[in-house]
Amino acid sequence: MRRLFHRHQNTRSYLVLGLKATKYLLILSVLSAAILLAADRWITHQAKDQLFTDYQTLPHFDVAVVLGTSKYLGKVLNEYYSHRIDAAITLFQQEKVDYFLLSGDNAHRSYNEPWTMKRDLLKAEVPEEKIFLDYAGFRTLDSVVRAKEIFDTDDFLIISQKFHCERALFIANSHNINAHCFAVPGPSRHSGLKVRIREVFARAKAFLDVYVTNTQPKFLGPKEPIHQAENPQVDLSTLATSAALPTH
Repeated sequence: MRRLFHRHQNTRSYLVLGLKATKYLLILSVLSAAILLAADRWITHQAKDQLFTDYQTLPHFDVAVVLGTSKYLGKVLNEYYSHRIDAAITLFQQEKVDYFLLSGDNAHRSYNEPWTMKRDLLKAEVPEEKIFLDYAGFRTLDSVVRAKEIFDTDDFLIISQKFHCERALFIANSHNINAHCFAVPGPSRHSGLKVRIREVFARAKAFLDVYVTNTQPKFLGPKEPIHQAENPQVDLSTLATSAALPTH
């Protein structure tokens, strides 16, 4: 009888512990979700006065930073990419922008976001001397901070989708960088829900980068001011070399 009673007591204890653990996990899940939502909403709010969506109301900017992404998703043209490039071309044709800094990942020879964007701008008859490449724009943080620290511009326009613009502006504001963003459309073929869900977690990571870990760009190096560059080709080769060597 004692053994049976003892087993009953153990089973009851495990049940109580299990219920407590479930309760704490539920509380933790709700708290985590609330923090994610709060961070997401704050990043949206803080950028509202720095966003443009209309070509006509956009003031003139000396430099526009086009944030890179892959041109194709499999064999299908990536609309996130095409809308950014189309906007860049239109802004140049309307004389809203003088120079472009094309910032993206240069993972390997067959995947080079800056050069891909450059080729498309050249096809649209944007002069080569108006185009500069940042091969070390591995993340949004790298692209935004390097625009100021390496390319010596502190009043520039970012070109990307609205949700991406908001995070980029949060990073810029947190690093005392004066930036605005031209928000281009997202995909027309689907809602982009998966991308938006990923963005919630990307924003949480941006909060940690800024307020907890003080994350800096992966690569820095000597300044390459856009306005002092007489020969973009020389500057680009210098950038490619400096991007390959970490400075810290």
